[in-house]
Amino acid sequence: MDELEAGKQKFLEAVKGIDPAVEVVIPTTPSNSIFLISLTKGPNRKFITVPEDDILDLPNEEDILTKTTTMLKKAIAGL
Repeated sequence: MDELEAGKQKFLEAVKGIDPAVEVVIPTTPSNSIFLISLTKGPNRKFITVPEDDILDLPNEEDILTKTTTMLKKAIAGL
C-alpha cells in the first residue's frame, strides 16, 4: 500500500470512528494538491477540502490526525 492509500484508509477510519453512518467519497487524485471529499449522511451532503500533504502525513503524524479529526467532527456535526 502506498502512502496515499494508507492516508486515505486512515481518513476513512477517522470518519467511521466519529460516525459509522457517514459515507465518504475521496477522489482518486487531488486537484491542485487538494482533495475535495464528499461526506454524506442520509439526504445531507457536505464537501470538505483536505490538502494532499495532510492525507499523506495522516498515518504517521499525530498532530495532523488530531487537526483532521477535529475538522471532521465539525463537518459531520453539520450533517
